[in-house]
Amino acid sequence: MQETMILWADDEIDLLKPHILLLNEKGYKVKTVTNGTDAVDAFKNDYYDLVFLDENMPGLTGLETLSEIKAINSDVPVVLITKNEEEPMMEDAIGSRIDDYLIKPVNPKQVLLTIKKLIENKRLVTEKTTMAYQQDFRNLGMTLNDNLNYQEWVDVYKKLIYWELELERLEDAGMHEILTLQKAEANVQFCKFIEKKYLDWLKTPDNAPLLSHQLLKKKVFPKLDNTPVFFILIDNLRYDQFRIINPIISEYFRLEEEDTYYSILPTATQYARNAIFAGLMPLDMEKRFPGMWQNDEDEGGKNLHEEAFLGDNLKRTLRRDCKFSYHKILNIDEGRALNESVNNLMNNELNVVVYNFVDMLSHARTDMQMIRELASDDAAYRSLTLSWFEHSPLLDLLKYLSQKQVKVVITTDHGTIRVKNPSKIIGDRNTNTNLRYKQGKNLNFNAKEVFHIRNPHDAMLPKLHVSSSFAFAKEDSYFVYPNNYNHFVNFYNETFQHGGISLEEMIIPVATYGVK
Repeated sequence: MQETMILWADDEIDLLKPHILLLNEKGYKVKTVTNGTDAVDAFKNDYYDLVFLDENMPGLTGLETLSEIKAINSDVPVVLITKNEEEPMMEDAIGSRIDDYLIKPVNPKQVLLTIKKLIENKRLVTEKTTMAYQQDFRNLGMTLNDNLNYQEWVDVYKKLIYWELELERLEDAGMHEILTLQKAEANVQFCKFIEKKYLDWLKTPDNAPLLSHQLLKKKVFPKLDNTPVFFILIDNLRYDQFRIINPIISEYFRLEEEDTYYSILPTATQYARNAIFAGLMPLDMEKRFPGMWQNDEDEGGKNLHEEAFLGDNLKRTLRRDCKFSYHKILNIDEGRALNESVNNLMNNELNVVVYNFVDMLSHARTDMQMIRELASDDAAYRSLTLSWFEHSPLLDLLKYLSQKQVKVVITTDHGTIRVKNPSKIIGDRNTNTNLRYKQGKNLNFNAKEVFHIRNPHDAMLPKLHVSSSFAFAKEDSYFVYPNNYNHFVNFYNETFQHGGISLEEMIIPVATYGVK
């Protein structure tokens, strides 16, 4: 054990000799003083990992000594030892940034427990977390070799995210690297699973997971009663990003249900989000709304008719009129404007709010050097999302709604993945520009790196031409044309993209909250 330095100030230090001897035997080095002034001098001259202060000493009191010690180095934990159990005394101690307190007479076990809690906590947590993951690593490894169904894949992904967030807190690069490799292997197997099962899901919905076009019908419309429902879709929000904002939301709401669903292919806003609001697959949307559905090669915006799709879905599904609103928030001013008028929405059965921030962040990650540096990896991307959410009009909206009798459903339309492996593809000039899926004629690619759907109608997707097909990138690959190959690799490598097949893009959260 690395020697731990402890400073102990007590005017009756001689009575504590048994405690000091025990600490010495345990490998701790203890410096003793009998008053606050000597404690401050000792603290100035040497480094200590922990300080014990008697509250009632001649000269400087314990709290006065604490104040001077914190002014020198506020990071060193200080424990106040007192005979005074009165509440005002405890409040003063806590207000003075005490790290812990002990009531006299203290026993050696209390002292040891306090030291472990304040000094060795990080090491103990690291050891326990690492050991637990090592055990789970073997279990996960065996699970990946099983013939998993769609719910078991959800469980695997949630477990991987759990460990990713746990190990992120530890300074153990080795464990993080092992998890990264295991997550990559999971994505390899998941893509094989999707290639094998996806088209069957569309043919036999009873044997399929919840998909984008069923989301409102299954998760939102049944909640429409006398209580207004706010359906908030944060574009491009991955499950791990949801996990880090959920504790903040749960400060204001009671989490009633946390679930996941599968995004349809392509995992792109034009397809997945339109499918959510229309309650239809893209092929059916093209047939039902020939004047509004936009294919990849069509001019104009691809998400301009979501309100109309939603209105049609409500009438078709509920078979009655439903008073609803739809707002798409593209910037902070629009978010604030919505918050100012939100009271006008309380008479609606359903209020839909689409927040585009995370999607804009992922695209900015590609285009802006500053964002590229801020979101250099998945952990940084999560941190950036959390920072945005904590200071966003969306959180202000949720705080306001938490004071009303409402239900809130929060979800997304697809996730995103940090791409690392360029995959060469050749297509004609009308081939779309998305890096994770391509739609076009005579697509040429490495078949091992692609999920190829020769007939788009099999995937309930529109067919632009007789020979049109879809190619989906798998795992963390992205499509690059052979001409200007190096330029595009340098520009897009390690960026966050969506449209293809991965755990991150397809398995996405949907959560229902009620007021506390």
